[in-house]
Amino acid sequence: MARPDVTVVVVTWQQRDLVLSCLESVATQTVPAHVVVVDNGSSDGTVEAVAAAYPHVELVALPDNRGFAGGMDAGLARVRTRYVALLNNDAVADPGWLAASLAPLQAPDVAAVTAKLLLDPDGEAHGDARAERGVGTAATVNNAGVVLLATGYGADRGLGQPDDARFAQPVEVFGFSGGAAVLRTMAVRAVGGFAAEWFMYYEDTDLSWRLRLAGWRIVYAPGAVVWHRHAASSDAASRLFAFHNERNRILMLARNAPARVTAAAMARFVLTTASLAAKRVAGREVPPAAVFDVGLRLEVARDVVARLAPTLRQRRQGPRVRSRRAVHARWAGVAERPVPSGG
Repeated sequence: MARPDVTVVVVTWQQRDLVLSCLESVATQTVPAHVVVVDNGSSDGTVEAVAAAYPHVELVALPDNRGFAGGMDAGLARVRTRYVALLNNDAVADPGWLAASLAPLQAPDVAAVTAKLLLDPDGEAHGDARAERGVGTAATVNNAGVVLLATGYGADRGLGQPDDARFAQPVEVFGFSGGAAVLRTMAVRAVGGFAAEWFMYYEDTDLSWRLRLAGWRIVYAPGAVVWHRHAASSDAASRLFAFHNERNRILMLARNAPARVTAAAMARFVLTTASLAAKRVAGREVPPAAVFDVGLRLEVARDVVARLAPTLRQRRQGPRVRSRRAVHARWAGVAERPVPSGG
């Protein structure tokens, strides 16, 4: 067998059955790959199950839960190949995923290729299930790349839309999804790797920002199909999600975005928090979602302030050939751009 040119890193925690299904799909890829599984201190027998079923897999058993960002950082340290692939533990890749993802990376200025993530709510939509649904029945898109909003935040391109002709062509997108992507290892390391201290959420958009600032391109590959059980390994309604999502997207802007964009986002956060507090004092109804909880938002504010100085130091580090203003102006509100000829 040819020597692998890509390492697939799967980060997992307390999801033994999901990660075994994920690894089964990695084993069916049409190109060889080294596989690293980073376990974040699971207590459900994940480590033992992976070791028994896939003895060739390099297993990194962390003593505690460091989240996706910390797990990816630990996994990246084990990568010795030209490319590193990210695959969620609650995802199942079609056999051609890696091959389709590696093809655009032959262009020397492409640093990341993001997959077509399709929603798989019941864990059975991959393989032949799409055909079984009937001709003309489209799957639902989870992510076809990351869009940069005018606020500087990221969003899933195509989320909730049918997988139709709009997502059938390769295009350049602002960023990649950490759910399924293949990255140029050298480029990732050159811009500082993953923000391990963020634990989870927005680490992919943060890295996309830094790759863009360093002059790299990011491409969506429609043939790189991955089925994703969205939020199967995390709860989007939880306080944990709300805290890290709100905190990390502000830190992401502080690290990467134009100063005016960062200042505007911070001002909005403060004003929204003050408005919610005023409503509670006045006895008015406030939405029950965790993101509207004033106590949680104050925790976010305190943590952002505590991390602001080191984040601003990081802002000055790493290669940068494009200005923050230029990247924001080119991509804010733009879902996609044509892939240049030959790329």
